[in-house]
Amino acid sequence: MSNLRFISKTLEKVVLTQLRNHLSCNNLLEICRCAYRKDHSTETAVLSVLDGLLVSADERLVSLVALLDLSAAFDTLDHTILLQRLEMTYGVRGTVLDWFASYLSERFQSVIVDGVVSASRPLVYGVPQGSVLGPVLFTLYSQPLSDVISDHDCDYHKYADDTELSKGASPDQFDSVQSCIQTCIGDVLIWMNSNKLKLNTDKTEVMPVGSASRVALVESECANIGGNSVPFKMSVKYL
Repeated sequence: MSNLRFISKTLEKVVLTQLRNHLSCNNLLEICRCAYRKDHSTETAVLSVLDGLLVSADERLVSLVALLDLSAAFDTLDHTILLQRLEMTYGVRGTVLDWFASYLSERFQSVIVDGVVSASRPLVYGVPQGSVLGPVLFTLYSQPLSDVISDHDCDYHKYADDTELSKGASPDQFDSVQSCIQTCIGDVLIWMNSNKLKLNTDKTEVMPVGSASRVALVESECANIGGNSVPFKMSVKYL
């Protein structure tokens, strides 16, 4: 059971307001993420992604788009890594850091099946389900992933645990774009493994985007993602 007390959520809202003010005043929020931010919705994310792809198409380029999907993302966060990241990356120290450590620790969870309640088990990973702070803590935990993607000179956009990355080139140079995207995702997998996150390669989608005449010139039909051959799709659903 993951029901949180009303007083807990009330306190979390106060902490969240102060945390957001700290992040905003110190310019610690990444630009290419829309979730859990004021005036940044799914519409904002979709329009941003679409605008970038249309600009590339206008330049007669074909973009290779990859939509990455995480498995149980909020349930696998390593508390030690999260606390270290809060301190070293976001300057959360002293009593405030101790509060977050207390907030994450000594939590237990049980499940009910056919009216039978299981024994409680300690939650040593993840953020409390249904919590106010949980989604924002996941955002901060996964923010360094942006540096991994940027190292490959790929465009990207993130919304909660969904990540879209793309790179464009002329059709005759599409192979190099595909190789770059595949290498980037390979490094994303390495980062995720070291940070206790799991990329769901079965749900990862890849699609070439551009004018019909330019896309027709692309000879590739699939990409290698995590050792799996992922066929190109003609349409995908984002968010």
